[in-house]
Amino acid sequence: MRILEQRALRGPNYYSRYLSIYMRLDIEELEDRPSDQVPEIAERLEALMPTIHDHRCSVGEPGGFLQRVRNGTYAGHMVEHVAIELQNQVGFSVGYGKTVDSYDPGIYNVVYRYRDEATGLAAGVAAVDIVKKLYDGDEVDLTPIIAHLKEVRDANALGPSTGSIVNAAKARGIPAYNLTEGTSYTQLGHGVKQRRFQATVTDASGIIGHSIADDKEWTKQILDDAGVPVPKGQVCYSWEEIEQAADWIGWPVVTKPLSGNHGRGVTTDIASVEDLRSGYEAALARARDGSSAVIVESYIKGEDHRMLVIGGKLVAAARRRPAHVTGDGTSTIQQLIDCENADPRRGVGHENLLTQIHVDEQTLRMLEQAGLSLDTVMPEGEVAFLKSTANISTGGTATDLTDEVHPEVKFQMERIGRLVGLDIIGIDLLAETLSKPLEQQSAGVVEVNAGPGFRMHMAPTHGSPRPVGEHVLEMLFPDHADNGRIPITAITGTNGKTTTTRLTAHILRQAGHSVGLGCTGTVEIDNHIILRGDYSGPAAAQAVLREPTVEHAVLEVARGGIMRRGLGFDECDVGVLLNIASDHLGERDIHTLDELARCKTVVVDAVKKEGGYCVLNADDPMVMEHGTYWARGEIIYFTMNPDNPDLAEHLGNHGTVITVKNGWIVMLRGRVEVEIVEVNDVPISFEGHAPFNVQNAMAAAGSALAHGLEIDDIRAGLLTFHPTPSQMPGRTNYFEADGVKCLIDYGHNVPALKALEPLVSGLGLQRKIGVATAPGNRRDEDLVALGAQLARMCDTLYVYETDSRGRTPGETAKLIHEGAESAGSDCRVETVMEEHAATARAIEEAKPGDFLLLLVDDIEGTTERLKGRSFPSTAEIAKT
Repeated sequence: MRILEQRALRGPNYYSRYLSIYMRLDIEELEDRPSDQVPEIAERLEALMPTIHDHRCSVGEPGGFLQRVRNGTYAGHMVEHVAIELQNQVGFSVGYGKTVDSYDPGIYNVVYRYRDEATGLAAGVAAVDIVKKLYDGDEVDLTPIIAHLKEVRDANALGPSTGSIVNAAKARGIPAYNLTEGTSYTQLGHGVKQRRFQATVTDASGIIGHSIADDKEWTKQILDDAGVPVPKGQVCYSWEEIEQAADWIGWPVVTKPLSGNHGRGVTTDIASVEDLRSGYEAALARARDGSSAVIVESYIKGEDHRMLVIGGKLVAAARRRPAHVTGDGTSTIQQLIDCENADPRRGVGHENLLTQIHVDEQTLRMLEQAGLSLDTVMPEGEVAFLKSTANISTGGTATDLTDEVHPEVKFQMERIGRLVGLDIIGIDLLAETLSKPLEQQSAGVVEVNAGPGFRMHMAPTHGSPRPVGEHVLEMLFPDHADNGRIPITAITGTNGKTTTTRLTAHILRQAGHSVGLGCTGTVEIDNHIILRGDYSGPAAAQAVLREPTVEHAVLEVARGGIMRRGLGFDECDVGVLLNIASDHLGERDIHTLDELARCKTVVVDAVKKEGGYCVLNADDPMVMEHGTYWARGEIIYFTMNPDNPDLAEHLGNHGTVITVKNGWIVMLRGRVEVEIVEVNDVPISFEGHAPFNVQNAMAAAGSALAHGLEIDDIRAGLLTFHPTPSQMPGRTNYFEADGVKCLIDYGHNVPALKALEPLVSGLGLQRKIGVATAPGNRRDEDLVALGAQLARMCDTLYVYETDSRGRTPGETAKLIHEGAESAGSDCRVETVMEEHAATARAIEEAKPGDFLLLLVDDIEGTTERLKGRSFPSTAEIAKT
């Protein structure tokens, strides 16, 4: 077996509504060897992965998949289920999958759900290897495979703190995106409603507060001035100052770097000069940026507590104890440490809820001070502390005490958050107890932390877990009705997508909204181009939805993007399906109009069920058949025929229809009729000569109505949108220069040209000169048909070639040329391979009264050449 292609589909796609891994798999000779021809393969698979018995498959009951294997299924189907089960075994609960054959023998499209993209991809690769070995009768060792998948999972997984916030967001339907690969920098929500955070630092966290928290002496000064109990201390810059400070403060003391975090370099309960020297050196080694500043402060005899304040409220309190082991009378301290590290809750760094205990110099020193060593067998119940600080990140444990905090202590902690100026703050408090005021006991705040870890509160070693991620989300999104989403309009179809997308965005902008637009050609934010290229896919959604000023997203969605990566968003408010016609057939296993229709209807299938709208072309039979079936939410139809019989029932149910009646674009809702605008006043309609643009205008009007815009705003938008290169680059751009009429368009398929034909006939009353091509990834018959259609529309045709897409140079132009010559018209056809040269020939040939139809790729360059070109006048022609 060979994996021919594998990628993640990031959003609703041709195969499912879920995030899915797509694999194009060649099972090679196994096409002739279904699973029932392999002795005991089902039994071997179940022995290897017992929980695969839970897979119901199409049978619909546990054991259903194994039943399919025994009865005979193909290797691709087995790969799907093994990939799903591998993900389950490393902690990702997934169940959806499907495997479909292709038009090529032995090649299958395998699709299965994922939670983590990297793990899902790795599981697919591992599944192919496992199934191959099962077919070959080889032994499969699952242990290293699972270990590798866990490594992939851990390398890409969010840390516990970040994950808790993201999970809380998802529970409320708020979308979450990782913004920078390899970091925890995360966006919640879309556009203007978004909030961003990294780890537990939010976009509202004050930089001054961070600076204060990062400087322990500054922190102590602010708190001391405010009457908050803090340890007596001094910042020192040399060993001599350290000794003097310890004598002045009084033993025992604590040493720590002036700038540090996570308890690194902190040594506590120092009672001798020798230990003071060790603590001083440990602080220097852990100081940030090579600083020589070390704090010496009094040692407060109390328990270590972490107090967590979020949004000005104390939400969690935990008592932390340093990493330790308890004797059992038989095991050495090293064996006790190994036993602790075997706890599945303990992992490396921040990967798990607890951290493994590492034996280091501090551990050995603490054991030595206690008269112990790693080989010591302690009596049952005796405790040996292995670290001087109680940080979870060094192997410490935590006990939740949130419900035991005295009101006065709660007030002081919340006050500290305000004094320092942090929306999320971890306060390290040494105190005998949290159940009585600080002034009534030995207590002091030793430091505060910006971006504190949540692990000890989410899953304390003892006591009740606290939903701290939910508290962060409450702070970021206090309105429970706010899911952080902005309205999304997604527009698809074979032709007219770009025009409708631009017009819809224009109407929304005219109504006062900040709009993010993604389409073929550009990504634009409030009419400013930020990216150039083909952005009719998920990359545009990503760019637009991450823009902090965008209030509405309007996205063109093309077939290629859906098939390659999915939509790039999980749902939209308005889905527009313009038409479904033959184009790009033969690519990515889309060979029929029905298959193309399923691809296009992904957009309307992704519309929100509650409050969503689908805008559908009632004049297109394929849209009516497939679009209506898959549409979710409420439907708004548009039609050129006000008496369309297919819409009688819809209108009878008080549904909405946009149509043309008595020369007006009107809205019908039940028996209500509202005139929007006269067709001839809509600039892109060319006084009715461009019926396809009338349809695009109706679709845009339907989208605007779905968003709740007023009729006056829709009218204003339709009246101010012109077929110019600035507003509609490359889409029916019309010029007149020295008596020559010029129309630039991007039409590269037969349906688009047929839609354009009435406009060409209406504008070009004399000789028509065309320049055209098509991408080479069309079928031969499509290119021949394109040439024939061009010949029927033109008197002279120049065929060029730009994008062969796998064909030999000249092959695409040759097929178009042959199609034009076979049309039986009087059209003169000439192939000029280079676009610039073909356009130049047409411009040079044109005379007053002629019509230039330029179906070109270089829109900007052609427009500039036309602007700079002076065509000969009739008198000049007569002279020559």
